[in-house]
Amino acid sequence: MAEMLTAVAIVFIVAGPFLLLANRYDLPGAPLLILAGVIAGVFIDEALALELAQFGIALLVFSFGVGIQLSTIETVLADSELAAIAQIVVVGSLGVGFGLLVGVPAGEAIYIGVAAALSSTIVATALLRTEIRSNLIQGRLGESIHFVQDLFAVAFILVVGAGVLELDPIVLQIGYGVVFLGAAVLVNRYLFDLVGRLASGSDELMIVGVVSLLVLFIGAAALVDVPIVVGAFAAGLAVRHDPAQYLGLFNGLDSIRDFFVAIFFVTVGALIVLPFVATGVAESVEKLTLVAGLVLLTVLVKPVVTAAILIHRGYEARTAALTGFSTDQISEFSLIIAIEALLLGLLTQTVFDAIILAAAVTMITSALTHRYNEEIYRWLADRGVIAGRHDKIDELSHVPSDLTDHVVVLGYGRMGSRVVETLEELGHPYVVVENDPALRDDVRFECEAYVFGDAMEPYTWEKANAAEARAIVSMTPSPVVSRRLLETRFDATLVLRAPDERTAVEYLDAGATYVAVPDLLAGEQLITYVEALLEGEMSPEDMRSAGLAELPPVRSTRY
Repeated sequence: MAEMLTAVAIVFIVAGPFLLLANRYDLPGAPLLILAGVIAGVFIDEALALELAQFGIALLVFSFGVGIQLSTIETVLADSELAAIAQIVVVGSLGVGFGLLVGVPAGEAIYIGVAAALSSTIVATALLRTEIRSNLIQGRLGESIHFVQDLFAVAFILVVGAGVLELDPIVLQIGYGVVFLGAAVLVNRYLFDLVGRLASGSDELMIVGVVSLLVLFIGAAALVDVPIVVGAFAAGLAVRHDPAQYLGLFNGLDSIRDFFVAIFFVTVGALIVLPFVATGVAESVEKLTLVAGLVLLTVLVKPVVTAAILIHRGYEARTAALTGFSTDQISEFSLIIAIEALLLGLLTQTVFDAIILAAAVTMITSALTHRYNEEIYRWLADRGVIAGRHDKIDELSHVPSDLTDHVVVLGYGRMGSRVVETLEELGHPYVVVENDPALRDDVRFECEAYVFGDAMEPYTWEKANAAEARAIVSMTPSPVVSRRLLETRFDATLVLRAPDERTAVEYLDAGATYVAVPDLLAGEQLITYVEALLEGEMSPEDMRSAGLAELPPVRSTRY
């Protein structure tokens, strides 16, 4: 225990300056933490690093299980299941074939295929956090794909945990896995709310109760000789609930997750064995060949397979591409599988080192890909490399063919629904543009006309007949969407939302008619202005002047 605490202390002593550097210069955290891990690895024994990695990944998997909201991903589950299975079959088969091609024994080539096929839940969820919280469809698709792959990974871990390729031990391990998942369902349904009532609103007691459940599941997994990551995953599913119902608990668990995310990335770095530094030339060349193949399959082939499947299912090119980009890293489950296989003697050190190094490389490139995903997609789209279909929009949308002089309402959240209520009271035609799968039923039942599509794609606005619209009212505070609307230069009155006053001034300078800063007063004022505009009591110029007058003096910056 003392050695483990010492290792954790080393991790944070080394990682601290790198975290400060990332925060100071707005740099991606993952690459710097992995670099910190390479330095920390000099002071941490490999066996201890492996043990730390097992516990760190298990706790991260627990935090992911806690955050799963089936109600928000079930509307895209059929499509994501197909994409996840295609990744596993196509990319996994290519990975196995590549391993055999370069001379890796068949038993070990399977682990190369698994590493290439599975995507990182933790890395992707961290990168997709904005999309998931904003209920964007690419975030939901990515989250759902990772969930399906995680279930496959848990099953594979149980098979590896059997230690031998014999039916009885494998069946026993899978049986234990089913028991753990069944126990998670029972605890989630019958015990968790009881814990909440006993806690009497105390967030601290709820956190203690949840951690106790986690320890119980991990302890039970260790008792029956099942990999602890399976127990941790089941524990996460056991406490999965609506965050709004237990806000303090989930905020506390978010902080715990961030703590272990740092440990995870540093541990990955600590496990790296640098070619030509710690190994000879021949072994280093072999290792780098494996790394290059794994990185190519993970960074290029896997996103292409994902995007192709989603485009085939009728999704727009941007949605398919951004979802594909979210899969371009090696999974932490692959690392657990590799660690288990190494400890059981099923994997050689060279192949294990290659999987670890490839995982580190893809986690670094994934952070960069996500930061510049819009630019990458636009570059590909402008050159005709990727083109989507509009089947999903056509299938899910309903817009009267003669709709003109209408209002396009982008976003059907709290304020979007209020705008729609006002338009219906005025008897003015409108169409709602929404991209959140969880709101499909609400929009379908409550709105007269609607388009389910990506606001960044021209076909969505064509479907909404925006060229004939009187006004476009965007309820999303997303700067990417707002700037796209400004670039499109609609003839209609353009109303946007901005996160702050300075950004609002930039939007007005760029051509917006009115910009609301998202607080309750601005929202209600916006409703009043829209009503006055449609009733002829206010012109677009009057609306713009009123918006400028509401903003505090901010030095204008040309957009």
